[in-house]
Order: sequence, then C-alpha cells, then structure tokens
Amino acid sequence: MKFFRILLKVLLGLVVFILLFLAVSLAPVDETPYQQMPYYTQTKERLAQLRASPIAKTPLRAGWAKANMTPPYSTPTGGYGARLGKQWHVVADSIFARAIVLDNGGTQVAIVGLDLLITPPTVVEALKKRLPELGLRWENVYTGAIHSHNSVGGWAPGIVGQLIAGSYDEKIVTRVTDGILTAIRNAQRTMAPVDVGFGQTDASDHIYNRIGFSGPTQPLDGMIRLLKLKKATGESALVCTFAGHATLYEDSMWNYLSRDYPGSLVDRLEKKSADFAVFMAGAVGSTGPQARGKTDFQEIRNYAGDLALRIERTVPQIQTKPDSTLAMLTLPLGLREPHPRVIGNWRVRPWLFYAVYGDYPSDLKALRIGKTVLLGTPCDYSGEFVADFNPLAAQKGVNVMITSFDGGYIGYVTPDRYYSRTTYETRDMNWFGPYNGAYFEEMMMGLLKKI
Repeated sequence: MKFFRILLKVLLGLVVFILLFLAVSLAPVDETPYQQMPYYTQTKERLAQLRASPIAKTPLRAGWAKANMTPPYSTPTGGYGARLGKQWHVVADSIFARAIVLDNGGTQVAIVGLDLLITPPTVVEALKKRLPELGLRWENVYTGAIHSHNSVGGWAPGIVGQLIAGSYDEKIVTRVTDGILTAIRNAQRTMAPVDVGFGQTDASDHIYNRIGFSGPTQPLDGMIRLLKLKKATGESALVCTFAGHATLYEDSMWNYLSRDYPGSLVDRLEKKSADFAVFMAGAVGSTGPQARGKTDFQEIRNYAGDLALRIERTVPQIQTKPDSTLAMLTLPLGLREPHPRVIGNWRVRPWLFYAVYGDYPSDLKALRIGKTVLLGTPCDYSGEFVADFNPLAAQKGVNVMITSFDGGYIGYVTPDRYYSRTTYETRDMNWFGPYNGAYFEEMMMGLLKKI
C-alpha cells in the first residue's frame, strides 16, 4: 500500500509539473489585426524616416568576384531536418560567395549571392562588425542565397538550428564571413563603368505549388529575371532570380556537397551567356521544382539545362544602357511575438521559441539599379504575392525582382487566407503569426514607392 501511495504522489507531481510547464510555455494565437499592433507602428515610422540615397556623382561603375567557401573538412548539410545532422563526404561541386559591387560616386552597395540554404543570421551579425573594413555597412549590402539543401550547414546554434543545419560550428560562420568579405574586396578592385539592362523569360512549367493539395491557390511566379551589367570591354555579369526550390537532391542524398540546380545553371551561364553570374532564390515559398530524370543527378542536369536554354535565348535581346541610378534602403522589421503553433490554435510562448531558436533581427531591403528594383525578404517568401507588385512597378516604370533570404530568417510568409491550413509551409514554418502576408506586402510596397 505504501508503494502505491508513493507512486500516486509521483504521478500527481508529474501531472502538476506538466500542467505548469504548459501554462508557462503555451498561449493562444493572437489574432489582433497587424495594423493595431505596436510593431506595425514602429516599422511604419522607420519606413517614413528612411533617407533617400545621395545623387549620382559619376557614371555607374561595377566590379565582380567570387570566393571559394568549400571547407577542407566534412560538415553537416543545411536543409533537411530528416537528415539529423548527417555530414557530406563527397564534394559534387564547390560552394562560393559571389559579389557584385556598384558605385555611382554617391552610393556604394554590394550584392552578395551565397551558395547556401539561407543567409545565416549568425553570419549577418559577424558581417555587421566587419563590413567597415571594406568601407561598407550592413545597410548597403543586399544578400541572397541559392537555397540548396545540400550545401554547408553548421552555422546555426540552438535546437532548431541543429535540426535545420546540424551541429553548430563557429569555424563555419567565420569561413562564410571571410568568403563574403574576400569576394567583396576583390570585386572592389575590378570596378569599371557599366551599362545596365533587364530581361525576363517564363519558366512556369518548371514549378508547382506545394500547398495545392490543401485547397485552391493562386498562380505562382514562374519568371526567370535577369539584370545585366556590361563593361566597355564587353565583359558582362548577370544577376539571375528564379523561384524553383533547390531540392532536386532528395534528403537521402546527404553524402554530397552540392549547389543543386543553381550551381549547374550558373556554371553554364558563365560559359555561354556572361563572364560572371549570381543566382539568388526568388519568391520560393511553397514553390516546388517540376523536374524530369531517373536520378537526382539527371534531374539537376536537365532542370538547369532547360532554364539555361531559355536564358541563352533571352540575354542577346537585353539592351544595356548607361544609367547611374543607384539607391539602397534597409528597413528593420518589427514582428509579432513568435507564434509557432503546436496544438490546435495554441502557440509556443516567446521565451521558449527564443531559447530553442534564438532572437535575430530581420530586415526588408530594396536596391535600385537603373530601372530595376530588387526587393529582399528574410524568409521563404511566397510567389503568390509577386503579381501584386506589378501595377506599382508599371506606374513607376521599373522592373521588380523579389528575392528570399536577405539575412535573418523568420520562416515562411504565405498568403494570409491560408493561415488555417495544416501544411508544412502554412503551419509548421509560419513562425510569427497571422497577417504577415498583408504586413510584408504593405512594407515592401512602401519601399518600392520610396526608392
């Protein structure tokens, strides 16, 4: 009898502990409209206070370079949580930091494309400290990533970081940061006057909506967009964006370090279409690649080849012209409290989210080069939003290229009407609550109007 009394007390104590833990760890979803939240007011004030870039004093000049970031040792791959931190052992292709530096005498900016899953928040924090070595600030750097799920991991601390990118390794953060700075520094040494042009071609048949099974959806963005820079020598560079997720390697292919299809595409572009190319994932949120091939290697070759053929037909039609317009805006982004949902409409409280993930600042970015505006987001940004920007872009007479992974990472941003759907993109990876779709659009439209 005494044994059962002790057992009962232990069980009751355990129940009380679980109830107390749930009470301090969970809270109901806050569905207050975003316009009524303090973070909205603060971000709107920051947007209004952003200053215009100085006027051009010289013709637009640009230089470009890349730096190899491939570690000399094996690391976890970043991307698939199912891999549980398994490490690659075969270098299918090397990974790089690619940089284009632009200057018009009043403003200098750097575009950085990383052969990584995202722009790691830990790397952003390191860059903020070290960019002054090159005469730059974080506010003058526009970053993106190819979003390969077979690239180097190890750059994110915490439990969530370990699921996404394997065990944390400070040496990887330093290596990536050094690679970025080296690429920028070398690009600064190759500056020369450039003409600017824009082109695009449709590849909608190469993507599908990953949440289409959950109900009706709207069209995704299937355009390949190209910004071309050309020096008087004829040397040229391309900035290429596209929304197909770089997931042609399945999660079972953890043994390979690779840039996935963007790497194969860039290599071909640099042989046939330009001297230098940078690929950045576009509005990839919920966008899957429509690939063909019997193996992952065949899929990558065929997918990149199909995209390259369309680009090769488009590049000769791009008319480049002198244009010294160069402007950059960085908007620190306020957010609702963390809202990862775990049970029904109950979400994790902020203290627990920050304990397992971390608390990193995030920004929206706008970069204008001639008549083209790049809009950067700190997330997997849904391609369903892209068409909404076309009327304002047409009114301003500019082309718009929207990219994901500009530094910091807040999960997926998908249309608000899908918030209650139980998909990976709309529930598991929606980390900051309802109405972010409308909120992001409003702030990004504000940047587009202002730049």
